[in-house]
Amino acid sequence: MIDTLRRGPPPAAAEDPFAALRALAAAPGPVIDIAETALACAALDRPGVELGPYRDHLAVLAAAALARAGTAPPPDALAGLLSGEHGYRGDSETYDDLANADLTRVIDRRRGLPVALSIVWIHAARAAGWRCVGLDMPAHFLLRLEGGGGSWVIDPFAGGRAMDRAEFEARLRAAAARMPLREPGELDDRAVVLRLQNNIRVRVQQAGEAGRALDVLRRMLVLAPASVALWEEASDLHAAQGGLRAALECLDAAMALAPDMAARQRIAASRAIVASRLN
Repeated sequence: MIDTLRRGPPPAAAEDPFAALRALAAAPGPVIDIAETALACAALDRPGVELGPYRDHLAVLAAAALARAGTAPPPDALAGLLSGEHGYRGDSETYDDLANADLTRVIDRRRGLPVALSIVWIHAARAAGWRCVGLDMPAHFLLRLEGGGGSWVIDPFAGGRAMDRAEFEARLRAAAARMPLREPGELDDRAVVLRLQNNIRVRVQQAGEAGRALDVLRRMLVLAPASVALWEEASDLHAAQGGLRAALECLDAAMALAPDMAARQRIAASRAIVASRLN
């Protein structure tokens, strides 16, 4: 990765969350330590935050989920633990508050966005030995939970309620206004964390905080260094702040990853516009 995008916010005294994020993202395969990865991202927005208490809380949830395995169907066991005992639920009152996309704040408040709550659910479900993955649904994030011979679609925002097929198909039809109607695929763990981070990027960018949006893009590129779209977005943000050479470097990275001639031509046209501003 080019130096322009390796520089993140200053690390905390005790640990470097950007280095931790790189190490976590480098793990092979689709499954990573998703909760620890989300904590590393949160630490980048809260320099100096002590992550120990949050790790301790996640460990408590993991141990309790394991203890409940086999005592009830997986959705009921997890809902009783996370929504019942610990009070996790969706924040519909202040939905766009950035705290809802920061896992440390979500743990503090027991409130969050669907995707942030889903990371807590995935962490606890896997500790119990169940399979739990994100679903590639637009807007409202959902989970697929499998264990004990059953499979369920879960809405953590609604307290972890398991959806029946009719309700799930109604959600798909509602989503068809934004995308073709199709059965959603599963998301790997990096994609789930990327979706969480994109919630932050979109909000700070809409608020005119281009520098902060670029910081979020830096960590997103650690998770998805082969994403042409992210390199192009980083170029746009650099250019908007007058960082034209950095913008060109980002476009060069995008060009090297472009999948076809049409993409290369689009990137080349953008590069020519940015280069003309240097003259």
